[in-house]
Amino acid sequence: MVTSTERVFEGRLVKVRVDQVRFPDGSEGRREVVEHPGAVVVAAVDDSGRIVLARQYRHPVGGDLLELPAGTLEPGEEAEATATRELKEETGLTAKRWDYLGSFFSSPGFLREELHAYLARDLQQAEQELEADEDIHLEWRDLGGLLARPDEIRDAKTLACLLLLAHRMEAERLGLGHAAERQEGN
Repeated sequence: MVTSTERVFEGRLVKVRVDQVRFPDGSEGRREVVEHPGAVVVAAVDDSGRIVLARQYRHPVGGDLLELPAGTLEPGEEAEATATRELKEETGLTAKRWDYLGSFFSSPGFLREELHAYLARDLQQAEQELEADEDIHLEWRDLGGLLARPDEIRDAKTLACLLLLAHRMEAERLGLGHAAERQEGN
């Protein structure tokens, strides 16, 4: 149970608070919590079964990472609208078919960021609309190759989304239809 909260930082993207908490055994402690508005991650798969990934520099880790297209939810924006926007901005692609793969928390020990994963299919080429601070290089990869070499992907949201995608593809292969879709109320 939270007994008190102190906001210690408020930035453009995240807010940080320190909670004083009482644990079930009666002891007390402090927990730092990074509040994040949430985000989306998109597995865009073409007609050949290839997935588009973005290679980009990530300052916090000091190097390039290979990631699925992703982005932060804007205030009042639905997750699927964010996914549509981010796919077009980062890759120059649009999709006629969208399937929800599920959601997950990126690092729930200290970060309140829920990510919503989508599968985009029936892709159409449009124009890439990168933001000023984005330098993204696109790479198309086979899902089987990515799953066979998981060491190539070091980004947690990409790994989680690829796992959800593999589950969806296997369900479809087995004829289970939409067994992997999120059910209302969950």
